[in-house]
Amino acid sequence: MVSHIGNSLHTDIALKSYDESEFDIKEFYTREKTLQLRDTYIPNCTELFNRHSPLKIVRGQGTHMYDQLGNKYLDCINNVAHVGHCHPYVNKQIYRQMGACATNNRYLHDNTVVLAEKLSKTLPKSLQQIFYTNSGSEANDLAIRLARRFTGNYDILALD
Repeated sequence: MVSHIGNSLHTDIALKSYDESEFDIKEFYTREKTLQLRDTYIPNCTELFNRHSPLKIVRGQGTHMYDQLGNKYLDCINNVAHVGHCHPYVNKQIYRQMGACATNNRYLHDNTVVLAEKLSKTLPKSLQQIFYTNSGSEANDLAIRLARRFTGNYDILALD
């Protein structure tokens, strides 16, 4: 069933029964097969470290990642350094929130304001409002919009 809510479409899907094991993460392919499929379905403009012999990472725990052979690597690159891979507390809280409601700033939800209040207590008085984003790209987009609104200047300089 598809319904219009606000300016976007939302699809309601009712799963009466399903086998949860189909959602388990499994290693299906060799590193070579995974690389071949990546080259087919993922644009080559996305970065892949060491293209000639890339690591095939199959799991992460804390500050480490593991390849398909069980070799352990210290993760100094990914975006999870602040809490580590698969942090039990973070996983539990994500699971609890997703089980209740996946929401954002467009709707009222107690958890968004409770967290904002807690965060604001750790910041200087001049920084009391919190902007939530899902990624670095989204945070950059927000920073550009805020700078444009504050300065009235719309020119952007990007360095790569």
